[in-house]
This record gives sequence, structure tokens and C-alpha cells, in this order.
Amino acid sequence: MQDWLKMTAADLGRGIARGEIGPVALTQTYLDAIDGHDLRDRIYARVTHERAMAEAEAAEKRAKMKQRRSLLDGVPISWKDLFDTAGIVTEAGSALLHGRVPNMDAVVLKNATAMGTVCLGKTHMSELAYSGLGYNPVTDTPPNVNYPNAVPGGSSSGAAASVAFDLAPAGIGSDTGGSVRVPSAWNDLVGLKTTAGRLTLEGVVPLVLKFDTIGPLCRSVEDAALLLAVMEGTPPADLKGVSLQGRRFAILRTLAFDEIREEPLKGFDAAVERLRDAGAMIEDIEIPEVAEANALSVNLFSPEAYGLWKDVIETNPDVMYSEILARFRLGAEVSAPDYVGSWAALEGLRVAYDRAASKYDAVLLPSSPILPPDLEWLKADSDFYVSENLLTLRNTRIGNLMGLCGLTLPTGVPSCGLMMLGQPDMEEALLRVGAAAEKALS
Repeated sequence: MQDWLKMTAADLGRGIARGEIGPVALTQTYLDAIDGHDLRDRIYARVTHERAMAEAEAAEKRAKMKQRRSLLDGVPISWKDLFDTAGIVTEAGSALLHGRVPNMDAVVLKNATAMGTVCLGKTHMSELAYSGLGYNPVTDTPPNVNYPNAVPGGSSSGAAASVAFDLAPAGIGSDTGGSVRVPSAWNDLVGLKTTAGRLTLEGVVPLVLKFDTIGPLCRSVEDAALLLAVMEGTPPADLKGVSLQGRRFAILRTLAFDEIREEPLKGFDAAVERLRDAGAMIEDIEIPEVAEANALSVNLFSPEAYGLWKDVIETNPDVMYSEILARFRLGAEVSAPDYVGSWAALEGLRVAYDRAASKYDAVLLPSSPILPPDLEWLKADSDFYVSENLLTLRNTRIGNLMGLCGLTLPTGVPSCGLMMLGQPDMEEALLRVGAAAEKALS
């Protein structure tokens, strides 16, 4: 028998369809693995045993009656602890929300449950989702699968760890500046950033509503397509017959390779060569507007984040991690005219980016220019924390600033991902080229 804990979500679903895997036994296998794992409490904020088994039992009945609702009906997954779960504590990694119990599921969780997925539990995350590193001294810091002394990437840190450590077939996270793609890349997973507005944020603890997005962290592009579909309640992207022959890609040379370190560059270059060998046409491109947009970041992210959270934060600031608190408070230093003017400028820069990139199937760049930093060094050196956090998110943030969808794929070099940026609302097209690239890279 195959090891269920190492299978893709799609393969588990196919096993259920064939009658070879029972949802109850599968869910119990995962719950036992979670409860027996030394790192359980660093990955899961809470495990939803009763809910998981009730959902698995319902899925098993549907399977026996040939009434499965999707390929993932009966497949258990984890959820980042900013997705509301009815009657279950949802704290978004912050003591500010200690003991918060929502009355309803987030809409995407409600949709996924209606399509048959099983909720294993809630995973740890960076505090209020405001860091790409994944270090959280307030709740807990999940592990990195490749480097035991390093951070896992954030803010969907526990979501990535739950999959990388075989404690979930897939996890659902959020991405405001890279929070799905960075932990996916640093833990050798596939991560999909959806276009802002594609998936509803109702019932999701917010950070920056204009940039917040939802996406899966998983083991394959097929899984990413299926998870997007169940969260929407729509048919998944058709990935049959995918090929890189005749596909056109551009390597973004503006900003994305500044200060890049040896291993991420090595992983990226090797991946690009494999794409070329599979028939892809790849050329370099400069898009100056990317650097201009990046320079506006401080005027765009922190003012909205602080505006949403100011009253809550300033009522009890001492319970927050000091680095996250300082990052929120940066928003108070940005004037309303600068915020409005920066958004107006960004809209123009997005038009220019689209003009330069729209003729390509995807724009390529390293998912992160650095490897996961050492946790103890981050704890000891505030300047190092700030500089590494900014570098960590530098490349992924391009996709958020430009309003794009994005996909990160493992390159085969540990903790080094290849990022593909697609046009807004073109997730299905991006998933198709991503599936073809996945074949070439593996």
C-alpha cells in the first residue's frame, strides 16, 4: 500500500474514487500522524478532531453511494489560523485575538467543505500575517523542512510545514506580499497566489484588503488547481495535454536579481535550462515600472494595515511582537495624500507592466532571492530581521503590486523556488503552463 501521508491530494481523491482509500481511515491516519509528531504543536495551533471525523464519515457515506461532490471529497486539508471556523478559536497568530471564536466558517472554507474536503485543523502563522519570515514568538514558529535552525517562511508558515512534514496533503493560506509563495518555496512545495478579488475574503482575518489573496500550498500543480476549484465551487482547470513547446516566457531582470544569493540563483538558472530543454522560448526583459512600484510599497501596505488594526493594536500593544508592532505603526507616518497618490501612480504602473508582459505565457523570476535565515540570528538582531524580511518578500511582492496571479514551483535545489507570474484573473492559463513546467522540472 502506498504511504497515504506522502501522496498528493489528487491521488488520494482518486484512491477514494476507486474504493481503495476510505475517508475515515485516511483522516484518522492523518490525525494519528499529527498527534504523534514531535513538532505537532509548532505546526498546528489546534487540531479539529471532532469536526474532521464527522466530515470524513459524511464523505465515506457519499463515496459508498457514488455521490462524491469533487475529486477532493474525503481528502483532509489544513487551514491557516486566519480563516474563521465556526465554534473554533481563530486568532491569526496574535494575542490581540486570544480566545476569539467566530460564529461562522469563512466562505472559502464553507465552499471547500461543501465540496467534501475535511478540515484537519488550524495552522500557526506570522502574527496578523505581517511577516514573510514565519517567526512568531507570540504563539509558535513552525519548522523548516530543509534547515532545522531556520525559519519556515511566512506568513503561511504552519500551512507549509503541515504539508512538508506529511501532516496534511495540502494547506490553505493567504498571500498579501508573498505569504503563500515564500513558505511554499522554502519548503519545496507548489504555492498558488490568486488574483486579488478572485476568492472572497469574507470570514478571513484581514491584513491589507486591497492586496490580500487566498491560495493553496501543496504537492503538485494539479492539487493547486483542484483546491482553487473547491474554494470557489467551480470546475478545476483542465491540465490535460500540457506542453512547453512554443510557450514564451520572459525572465524579469528588473529588481528580481538584485542582491540574490548563490543557491537561489543556482536553482533558478538550472530550472530555466530545463524549461528550455522542454521546448520553451525564454528571453530576458526589463520592466522599469516594477522598481517604481516597489518604491511605493511603504505608502501602500502599512497605511491600510494600520488603519484596519489601529484601534485594536493601541488598546493592548504590549502583547505584540515588537517587530510586527513597529511594522504596523509605520502606517501612521504615511499621509493620506501620499497614500492616495501612490495608489494612483500604481494603477498607471500596472498598465505599463501589462503592456510589457502580456505577450508572454508567464514572467519568470526566483521565488525569493535568499535562503531561509537562521532563527536565532533573527531573534538577536533587529536590523537583520528587518533587512531579511524585506528581501524575503521583494520578488513575491511584485505579483501583489502588479495585481497578478503567481505560482511557485520547486527547482530541485532545497528551499529555492521558480516563480511564474501570470496575468490578472488568468489562473487557469497559469496552472496549465505551470503543470507543463512541473513535468520539465521533475
